[in-house]
Amino acid sequence: MTTIPQTTDEAAALRTYDVRTFGCQMNVHDSERLSGLLESAGYVKADAGAEADVVVFNTCAVRENADNKLYGNLGHLAPVKAARPGMQIAVGGCLAQKDRDTIVKKAPWVDVVFGTHNIGSLPTLLERARHNETAQVEILEALEVFPSTLPTARDSAYAAWVSISVGCNNTCTFCIVPALRGSEKDRRPGDVLAEVEALVSEGVLEVTLLGQNVNTYGVEFGDRGAFAKLLRACGGIEGLERVRFTSPHPAAFTDDVIEAMAATPNVMPQLHMPLQSGSDAVLKAMRRSYRSEKFLGILDRVRAAIPDAAISTDIIVGFPGETEDDFRATLDVVAKARFAQAFTFQYSTRPGTPAATMGDQVPKAVVQERYERLVALQEQISWEENRALEGRVLDVLVATGEGRKDEATRRLSGRARDNRLVHFALPADVEPRTAAAPRPGDVVTVEVTYGAPHHLVADGVLAGGPFAVRRTRAGDAWERREAAATAPAPSTAPTAPPVVTLGIPTLRP
Repeated sequence: MTTIPQTTDEAAALRTYDVRTFGCQMNVHDSERLSGLLESAGYVKADAGAEADVVVFNTCAVRENADNKLYGNLGHLAPVKAARPGMQIAVGGCLAQKDRDTIVKKAPWVDVVFGTHNIGSLPTLLERARHNETAQVEILEALEVFPSTLPTARDSAYAAWVSISVGCNNTCTFCIVPALRGSEKDRRPGDVLAEVEALVSEGVLEVTLLGQNVNTYGVEFGDRGAFAKLLRACGGIEGLERVRFTSPHPAAFTDDVIEAMAATPNVMPQLHMPLQSGSDAVLKAMRRSYRSEKFLGILDRVRAAIPDAAISTDIIVGFPGETEDDFRATLDVVAKARFAQAFTFQYSTRPGTPAATMGDQVPKAVVQERYERLVALQEQISWEENRALEGRVLDVLVATGEGRKDEATRRLSGRARDNRLVHFALPADVEPRTAAAPRPGDVVTVEVTYGAPHHLVADGVLAGGPFAVRRTRAGDAWERREAAATAPAPSTAPTAPPVVTLGIPTLRP
C-alpha cells in the first residue's frame, strides 16, 4: 500500500479529534470504536470546548428531525473550517448510510462520508481526503468487519457496552434500521465472553449486552437458546458484578431467558421491553408480531420470577390510522403494565419505511394531545412506583456526571441494581470529589428517602441511616484513568504517530 511521508514537524503536531454522537446505545458504542480507531491512527482527543482538527458526526436516522440536527451542526462548522486550514469533517452512522451523496451536495465542506458497515475505514478515508483534496464517500451494503474487532476508546472505566449482534431481521413498518444496518449478524459466544473477560480484567464491573434484537441472538449459527446460555455464561465470570441487555423483542422473548435472568445472580433485575402500542390493530399495522395480551403475559412471568424487576418500555403515539380507541388501548396497557419508565415518542414519517406512505396520518395536534395524556399517566405511575421504594436500602454503583444538580445539593449519583438513577448524600464530614468520597466505580449502600418520578433521592445518612462504601477494582481503574489524564506531558519530543495508509494498492514488479 502507498503511505504518506511525514515530516518531523507533521509528526510532532498531533492532530486532535472530537466524535459527536446522536442516537441510540448502538451509536454510542460505535463512537467508542471510532475514537479507538482515531487514537490508534495517532490522533488525540480534543480538550473540552476546544476546536478539534477532525470532527466526526455519528448520526441517527430514527429520531425526529435527525437530518435537520445534522445539517444545522454542519452549517455551524462551515465558517470554523474555512478559518482553519487542514480541519476535516466526517459524517458516519445511519443517516450517512441513508443519505450518502446527499450530504456532500448539501454540505460540500464535508470531507468524509462513511456508513454503518465500514466504520473501520475512517482513518484511511480521512487521509485519502487530505491527500486527494476531495471528499471521500464510501458506503458499503454489507458489514465489512464486525465492530467489536476494532480498537475501542471506552467512555467509562467501570461499565461497558458489548455488542453481541448487529442488524435486524424484523420488518417493522415504522423502522428504517434493517435497511441501514442490514440483516442480523451474530458474534460467536466465545468471542463475546472473551471480550467481557478482558473488560473485567481491566476493572469493569458492569456490562450491557447490545443488539437490535438481543433475544434472537444465535439465529445466524442455529441455536435458538443461545441468548439464555450467554446470560448464564456471564454469571460464571469472576469479578463481573452486573449484567444488563438491550433491547429484546416481545415476539421472540422466551421463558428460558426469564429463567436465566432469575437464576443468574449478576444479571440485574431490570428489563427494557418495547411495547410501541397497546392496540392490537396498530401492532398489526406496525408488523409487530405480538399482541397486547402476550406482552402483558411476559411481564407477569418476569415479575413472578423476579419480583423486584424494574421494567421500562418504548411507546409510539400517533401511528398512521391510530384512532382514539386505539390510543385508549395503549393507556390501558400502560396502566396494567406499571412501567418504571417509558420512552415515549410522537410518530413522524421516516422516508423509506412502509409507514411513511400509509394513509390516515394522524394530525399533529391530535398526536400532541395524546402524547401529553400518555406522559401524564406514565409520570404518575413512575412516581408511585418510586415512592414505594422509600425506606429501602440499595446498593448503588457510583457514576460520573449523572446528576446535573449534584454540585448544588452535595450529592453524588449512580445506578441501583434495577438501573434506577439514585442521587445520594454523603456523610456531613465528607466532601464530594475528595479522597474521602466514593469514586466512580465504587459501590455505596444507601437508604432511599424520597422517590421522584425520574429518580430516587437517598439522604438517609443525614438522619443517621445506613451508609457504606465498598471500594472496588472499577474505582481503582477510574482513579488510574484520571491520574493519566492529568499527568504532566513528558519533556521528551513526541514520537511520530502511526502512519495511516491510503488503502490504494500499488503496482509491484
